[in-house]
Amino acid sequence: MQTIPIVTATADMVLAKDVKRSDNPDGPPLCGKGVVLTSSLINRLENMGIKTVTVEGHPVWIEGDVTIEQQLAALERRFKKVANLPLMQSLMEMYRLQILRSMGEADGR
Repeated sequence: MQTIPIVTATADMVLAKDVKRSDNPDGPPLCGKGVVLTSSLINRLENMGIKTVTVEGHPVWIEGDVTIEQQLAALERRFKKVANLPLMQSLMEMYRLQILRSMGEADGR
């Protein structure tokens, strides 16, 4: 999942979290998790003052973003010294799946 500025949102992106008003974060959501964005919905959210939305996957690449391959290689490096410990390998696999899920890869779902 990725939090992006509303101005970079496009139709067909799917919300990964509820959208709530910043002036009433405990109030009911304006849009629920799983809603597919449309151009008109994006415009309405912008007009309501919504600045960011959290969408599924990682659809917008911003300078400084790291690819899945780079993240997984870094994970391997971090766990290299404990490769022979089953508990640490289980922990590494949990992190690997979380990276895949956060980047929208089907393998991690």
